[in-house]
Amino acid sequence: MKPETHKTRTLLAGLLTATALTGTAQAQEVNFWYHFDNADNPMSSLVEKFEAENPGITVNAENVPWNSYYDQLYTSIVAGTGPDAALVKLNAQPRLMEMGALEPLDAWLEGWEGTSEIQDDLLKLTAASDGKQYYLPVQYVILYLYYRTDMFQELGLTPPTTCDEFRDAAKALTRDTDGDGQTDVYGFGFRGGKGGHDHWASLTLSREGVGFGPGELTSEAGVAGTQFVLDLFQKDKVFPPSAPNDGFKEIIGAFQGGNTAMTIHHIGSSAGMVEALGDKVSAVPVPECGGDHWTSFGDESTAVFADAQDKEAAWKWIAFLSSPGNNTEFNKATGQLPVTKTDSAGWDVHEKRFVDATVASLPFAQLLPNTSETADFANTVWPVAMQRALIGEITAAEMNAEIEALYND
Repeated sequence: MKPETHKTRTLLAGLLTATALTGTAQAQEVNFWYHFDNADNPMSSLVEKFEAENPGITVNAENVPWNSYYDQLYTSIVAGTGPDAALVKLNAQPRLMEMGALEPLDAWLEGWEGTSEIQDDLLKLTAASDGKQYYLPVQYVILYLYYRTDMFQELGLTPPTTCDEFRDAAKALTRDTDGDGQTDVYGFGFRGGKGGHDHWASLTLSREGVGFGPGELTSEAGVAGTQFVLDLFQKDKVFPPSAPNDGFKEIIGAFQGGNTAMTIHHIGSSAGMVEALGDKVSAVPVPECGGDHWTSFGDESTAVFADAQDKEAAWKWIAFLSSPGNNTEFNKATGQLPVTKTDSAGWDVHEKRFVDATVASLPFAQLLPNTSETADFANTVWPVAMQRALIGEITAAEMNAEIEALYND
């Protein structure tokens, strides 16, 4: 009886051990979502390196199209089929928090030697409204003003430092260059479609007392800021006629093709600019408008989700992406700036003039409100209202009232 009992117990213990091992193997899997438009995608090599350094963990990295990225992410989380970790932006954080979808990273950050490597203030900028850290920075940029140096030199212009100078330069640069009686160069490439709120914000939110609080956008200064933008298009005609619908590809293509002389973007597009234009392109901080500056801090972070099948494995993966060396490889492909001090010190991916414009813009870089309303503002309310205002369907005051109502009703 005893030998049989012992044998049975041994067999059961073996089965339990095998089951545990099998469960562990299955749990050591990280489904990661990201979005890369770049042809040079380093994700496969990064995954291979990580898996070699972390035996037993498998990373399934899925490149999800940007146009449907957040729609798919939110839907998958509700359905319980979401990823374990993903690339995320700050304007999505409040909604993800409301959904209870994010896992706090504070305990991991406290025990991680890489925390001290993250550039100063980036963790502060990405902290949540409840004081916790749900995001780990992986790259960043700051928007600045691109200008065509060849066109400026041709007309004897200097880069604008104020909104008045900006308007004067845009008007001078808008012209018929081939003598056919048609405008073929416009002073500024305005992004009126989705994603263009940063263009509007740089020319509007810099004004004293103008923000998203009660009565701020509908104040005299707030309405004047939006009216300034509308006048540039409707009266001065310094934006291309396509501006109400133009997105990223359109504004960059027009600038590189010589159809516009200025536009607003960040260092992520600088390599393509230099490839197309060489030394005919440079950058400076956005102009001061109404007494101050406002430019957008562009973020991209990673997050671990609350329903992750193995949170520890997911954390190891995102920490790997924000570690020296790996972060360089990631950002060489994205064209944005590394978040680690070590990688930043040796950064030579971008031309110095674009790095200088970014650094010079740091003192007044801002974030949109870190609330759930901001996702609706960026994705639907602003682009629809801006397009309607540009074509004259609504006034500047009506546009600003719609945005103010979103944040304060």
